Amino acid sequence: MGHENEASCCAASRAHTDGRVATVKENTRQKTAPTEDMIYIPGGKFLMGTNSKEGFPADGEGPMRKVKVNPFYMDPCTVTNAQFAEFVEETGYRTEAEAFGWSFVFRNFLSGKKTGRVVQGTPWWAAVDGAYWYQPEGPGSAIDDRMDHPVVHISWNDAQAYCKWVGKRLPTEAEWEFAARGGLEQKRYPWGDELTPKDEHRCNIWQGVFPKKNTEEDGYAGTAPAKSFLPNGYGLYNVSGNVWEWCSDWFAKSIHRRGGRENPQGAESGTIKVMRGGSYLCHKSYCNRYRVAARSSNTPDSSTGN
Repeated sequence: MGHENEASCCAASRAHTDGRVATVKENTRQKTAPTEDMIYIPGGKFLMGTNSKEGFPADGEGPMRKVKVNPFYMDPCTVTNAQFAEFVEETGYRTEAEAFGWSFVFRNFLSGKKTGRVVQGTPWWAAVDGAYWYQPEGPGSAIDDRMDHPVVHISWNDAQAYCKWVGKRLPTEAEWEFAARGGLEQKRYPWGDELTPKDEHRCNIWQGVFPKKNTEEDGYAGTAPAKSFLPNGYGLYNVSGNVWEWCSDWFAKSIHRRGGRENPQGAESGTIKVMRGGSYLCHKSYCNRYRVAARSSNTPDSSTGN
């Protein structure tokens, strides 16, 4: 099965490069995670997806349908650099970006001498040698002033390894959307239908002309701290914009392959995993996937700076 959705500004894939395979040695132990710092999500029935024409047909956002999820817990924000550093320090884990020796970086963040290999069809992405979570823009970059920002250059496989170590799991796509909606029904964003109510920015996305000029009206060119902006109705931060979030599901365009309408687990098999929430590179002119119903995907070994 090939990549089922259209090319995305936010989804550069290793499948489109040289096809090398990295072998990552897992060095983790299972914990029992406490839930006192997590958010209790009550579960229930909700209207998942959308019948809106705003999205990309190949993404399979619709049709809107009633889905039920059981109660579950969710972290209030994405995993931070500080949290991932603790995982690496304790286990010695090496990410897939390190095993491959490179990862995808947004070209505007690179200096003139460090351009990387341009990705055909999405020239704003560069495959940069030495880019990984600890040096997000490649050699010479660092995260010392970004420890409270979400960790990036993390593949789905890396996310699974972290989850195992911390004693948690990735949410299903249905759980993610239920939680991201924050108790609201069929709103475009976690806070309502208006992107900037009373001219207030509620998420970290691209402003200006993509990919040439980012006016940074929301305050950020790249990642924002994981707990930026107002949380949604359940207390979750940045479920729109900032960085893409992996779900446990295999991606399928057809809803008939996603496991029914009660606690769906996604397709039984596939080659690409579901991503949700959009990122700081999303812009309405090209990739308006920061809407709650929007979805995208990537191969489990792919990693990028968003």
